[in-house]
Parts: sequence; C-alpha cells; structure tokens
Amino acid sequence: MRKLIVAALLIVGITTFAQQKEGRRAGKEKLSTEEKVELHVKRMTKDLDLNEKQVAEVRAITTKQVQKMEAKRAEMKDVKEKQKAEMKANREKEQSALSSEMKKILTPEQYAKWEKNREEKKGKMKERMLERREKRGSE
Repeated sequence: MRKLIVAALLIVGITTFAQQKEGRRAGKEKLSTEEKVELHVKRMTKDLDLNEKQVAEVRAITTKQVQKMEAKRAEMKDVKEKQKAEMKANREKEQSALSSEMKKILTPEQYAKWEKNREEKKGKMKERMLERREKRGSE
C-alpha cells in the first residue's frame, strides 16, 4: 500500500513539473514587443526605484534594444532557411549524381532493386526522425 501511494505521488509530481515547464516556455514566446518592454521596465523600476523621468528614458532604450533583438532574430531565421535550402539543393545534386553513376554500373533489374532499397531506407529514416522530434517535443 505504501509503495502504491509513493508511486502515485511520484507520478503526480512529475506530470505537474512537466506542465509547469511547458507553461513557462509558451508564455515567453507569445509576448509582444510592447509587453517585453513593459515587463523589463517594471522589473527595473521595482529593482532600482526609478523616478518617472528615468522610467521614460529606460523605456525608450529598452524599446530600441527589443526591436534590435527581434530584427536580429528574424535575420538569423532567414539565414538558417537559406542555408537549409542550399544544403537540400546540394544533397539532391549529389543524390542525382550517385543515381546516374549507379545506373551506368548496374543492370536495369539491379538498379530498380537498388532504388527500391534506397527509398525504403529513406522512409525508415524519416520515421526515426519524426519519432525523435516527437520525443523531444514531449520532454
């Protein structure tokens, strides 16, 4: 009986912790620029006991900083997307070259079997990648 109660408490504690973690992360991502600025200014006002003039100046500086960070974040996202596109193009080019070389070497039956095996491996790899993503997302 005691073990059952301990196990139940452990499960409840783990699920509660997991839900809290998701909630904190989700809230930070959804803040608008103005909300981020206000949050930062309120913290500084509380911590440093700022007067009205200082609050206005800090708000102006913080607004600039938040806008710069958001622009930088958007720029980095664009760079990553371009790099992904380039890598995909290179990978497709290499795969095409490999296919043409294998086609020269193999008989039509062997080539068809090789292609089939390659597609099966590709499908299995996609499944494993999706499982890993789902696993990471649930953590």
